[in-house]
Amino acid sequence: MMKKIYKSIGLATIMLFSFYYTEKIAILMQNKSPIMQNINEVADNYEVNATNASIEGDYIIPGIRGKKLNKTKSYVNMKSFGVFNEYYFVFDEVKPTISLEDNVDKIIKKGNGNKKAVAFLLENNSDIKNYLEENKIAGSILIKEGDYQKNSYFEQINNDGEKYSNVESLLNKNEHNKNICYIKSLNPDFCKKNHKFLVEETFFLSGSNIVEAKRNITSGSIILIKETAKLEEFKLLVKEINFKGLSIVSLSDLITEKKI
Repeated sequence: MMKKIYKSIGLATIMLFSFYYTEKIAILMQNKSPIMQNINEVADNYEVNATNASIEGDYIIPGIRGKKLNKTKSYVNMKSFGVFNEYYFVFDEVKPTISLEDNVDKIIKKGNGNKKAVAFLLENNSDIKNYLEENKIAGSILIKEGDYQKNSYFEQINNDGEKYSNVESLLNKNEHNKNICYIKSLNPDFCKKNHKFLVEETFFLSGSNIVEAKRNITSGSIILIKETAKLEEFKLLVKEINFKGLSIVSLSDLITEKKI
């Protein structure tokens, strides 16, 4: 009986070492391949360092993910064609050391400035909503249950304190949920409990502060467009954003640590 056990252990050990050395030989042969040598020569040129999130008190500015060339996957892609071609490169994302993902209890008041973009967070303003849609400009809108639209042009953010669960169900059902909580309307502790990204505006546009609003525009700004905002003044705000060379993106794209 013991001899059988020892024999089995011996066979298992031999197989284990066999797999180990086979893998080592495969890696050695791979590294000697001209394709892999070419990949190794240029890999560093394609590496982009991640940008850490910035935390100050209760607030966070999200970081930006880096990227690194996946040499093995790139090699496998090219090997099937027998030629080195950068078109077949495969990249892995690199998470920042200090990341929003690990600090979801912090409040996002601004996106990362390196994105060269801003985002609009809209209250119910029909004129401005129509203008954005007609001009194909991105916007994220605060909604209650009765406002939800399955095929809305806008990114929809749950803002219904009374029927929050109903709106969540609608957003989840149609894969529209961006898991963002606007904490000026909803209880921050409630948002944290539901594992949402906590967001408040960098500044707002109302019916009487266009001069101040234009002055406050910087890359990463989250701009709340109040129901009282006037369309003509909103157009001036958009013009100033374009003048400063900034893109207008959805709120989820602005705060994500993925590149846009």
